[in-house]
Amino acid sequence: MGKRILIVDDAAFMRMMIKDILIKNNFEVVGEAADGVQAVEKYMELLPDLVTMDITMPEMDGITALKQIKENDPSAKVIMCSAMGQQAMVIDAIQAGAKDFIVKPFQSDRVVEAIQKALG
Repeated sequence: MGKRILIVDDAAFMRMMIKDILIKNNFEVVGEAADGVQAVEKYMELLPDLVTMDITMPEMDGITALKQIKENDPSAKVIMCSAMGQQAMVIDAIQAGAKDFIVKPFQSDRVVEAIQKALG
């Protein structure tokens, strides 16, 4: 099986879209979370190879969750997912330790390229 990935997005539809792309490209989806709080909990429980993290979510946003995950595991690999027009947040996320970002709506080849690059 491929690399183990945790998908974090408050929209079930978006999680499904990413999951579909990942499975088709031989990645293993080990878990899903709908907000930043769940993301941090699931990360510590599953220790995935990589996380795709939405920026805008209820409870805890993606940047705060990213910072908490990086505190617990400095080697964590996280790719941020953002809608158009969130450039300022994307810069914050990269400064907080995100490896890359992908823009919604997702383009399959861009998602795979970002993940492969982040996993190095």
